[in-house]
Amino acid sequence: MNLKLTVYILFLFYFFSNISLGQEKNKSLNDKEFSNNYLKLKDSLTFDKIDSLYSNQNYTEALDKALLLLRKSKSEKDYLLSSKINNLIGKIYFENHSYLKAIEFYTTSNEYIKKHKQSFISEKKEDLNLPKSNSYNDLEITNLQKIGSAYHVLKENDSINSKVYKDSAMLYYEKAINSTFKSKKARIIKAKINNNLSTIYLRDSLYDKAEFYINESINLYESMNNKVGKAGALGNLANIYLEKKELEKSKETYFKALKLINGIDDVSSIKTKSSLYFNLAWTLYLLKDYTAYDYQEKSYNIKDDLRDKEIRKMIEEIYAQQEVNLEKEKTALVEEQRKLEEAQEAKTSMLFAALSFLVLIVSGVIIYNYKLRQKNLRLKLSESKLIQQQNLEKVRSEAQVKILNATIDGKETERKLIAEILHDNVSALLSSANMHLTATKKQFDGDAPQEIEKTQAIISEASQKVRDLSHNLVSSILLKFGLEYAIKDVVKKYSNSQLKLEVSAKNISRYNQEFEIKIFNVIQELINNILKHSKAKHAQIDLKEERNQLTVLVKDDGVGFSTLSSSFSDGIGLNQVEARIHMMDGKLTIKSVVNIGTSILIKVPILKKEKNLSKLTSVS
Repeated sequence: MNLKLTVYILFLFYFFSNISLGQEKNKSLNDKEFSNNYLKLKDSLTFDKIDSLYSNQNYTEALDKALLLLRKSKSEKDYLLSSKINNLIGKIYFENHSYLKAIEFYTTSNEYIKKHKQSFISEKKEDLNLPKSNSYNDLEITNLQKIGSAYHVLKENDSINSKVYKDSAMLYYEKAINSTFKSKKARIIKAKINNNLSTIYLRDSLYDKAEFYINESINLYESMNNKVGKAGALGNLANIYLEKKELEKSKETYFKALKLINGIDDVSSIKTKSSLYFNLAWTLYLLKDYTAYDYQEKSYNIKDDLRDKEIRKMIEEIYAQQEVNLEKEKTALVEEQRKLEEAQEAKTSMLFAALSFLVLIVSGVIIYNYKLRQKNLRLKLSESKLIQQQNLEKVRSEAQVKILNATIDGKETERKLIAEILHDNVSALLSSANMHLTATKKQFDGDAPQEIEKTQAIISEASQKVRDLSHNLVSSILLKFGLEYAIKDVVKKYSNSQLKLEVSAKNISRYNQEFEIKIFNVIQELINNILKHSKAKHAQIDLKEERNQLTVLVKDDGVGFSTLSSSFSDGIGLNQVEARIHMMDGKLTIKSVVNIGTSILIKVPILKKEKNLSKLTSVS
């Protein structure tokens, strides 16, 4: 047998062996992966444990496990379990504001309830899973109510399709409210629906219908002795009186609601109290009753406490989620590398078997072929390991950028919150104190003590310092007039005989407030770098909006620097700017020449300003 024929036989054997192996592998890959994942997580794949993850706001893990369990329940035709899981997935999407996806899963949940009923009717079985008196009403009604609520929220957020979403919300509310209500849970749902219907009619200024539905809600909560629910419904009734300008009735109803939940300190009642205090303060103000400031202060105090807790929780969740994501990505990379090594080992074994089979015929050719393939496999494995290492380094780098960005976000949020507290609470308290002193002076018929005048002067000075501090934390010009005027104010403040700063703005309008704050802080950091390091005599800042993109060019004629030096890569300020622009899906370009100057170009997609929603909306 000549050498060419031997090589050809060996090639065919190897080729067809690999084809059959690949076909078999692809054929069973999905089922194998699902089986492996299911077996690994089998102990934690119960509905109660997944529901517990949802209750603890571990939405990502809850969704992953729920989808696995849903596939298992479908394969076993367990319609009741499929219905419950679809309801749970709908709740996860609802909590994360994906309302159309939530509607899809709530609808599917009710379809599985129908299949479950039909299976028991066709087989003439007894349903042992739920009591006959409740049947599937609770789950069905919950799905209908949640679909209505999702359309209700979409109505508030989408002015173009508002009419369609409103009609859909009312249709599902009516379906739910006309269902059989026997259990306590079902009556609570009915109370919530009446509350939401009242809100819709209040928005349309149909006060009689709004009042009818909110009274239905109040009566239901009262029949269940649900004080917190009743207090919230009374608050919405007071809102109706407020819209109708019946201020005394509104005031009386707010006090009645507050009295009802006095001494109850759970989270729901605390939030209800905050809303009641705030609306009561506004009503008292319209009645010229200046105890309104006391109730406004109570509302702010409650909001501040809740806000502090939410911020701490948000920061902890961001950090924990970053750690979890990083760990998952590391695990995925390791698993992928393990699979690659197993595949390589399988190919090596098969090749070795082929070579052993032909070793008696052409030992020289087989040995040569074996060594050549071994070398190729080592090269591929080395290449794969290098790629995996590069991916791992990329994951680490991205995680560090995300953590740095989360830290900057937290700092900006904290500065904004402190500025809001100074402006809304401390400044309001000082103004109130000044007003009380003015009223006191009038009681002396022009012969007021000198101490009152001095006290008012001190209060005025304190008010000015509070305003200055609030402005330093977050520019009031930025919040009131926008990015263009805030940058011009900064440039005016920092320009002097040694450094001339100029601003050029084209097509700049108002944007999303968080977007404006981030861009303002980036530009301010670049101006600070010019002031500290550049020794420039002239600097120019150009702002331009075109094709839904904001372009910022900051350049100076200073000493410049080398972009290849370690001091450049280690700079904290520029690293923070780069991390911020990266997370905003933007691009940052830095050009600098020593003794000539520096030019920094930033391009980011624009985030438009959001519309404000009314505070009287109540959607369960």
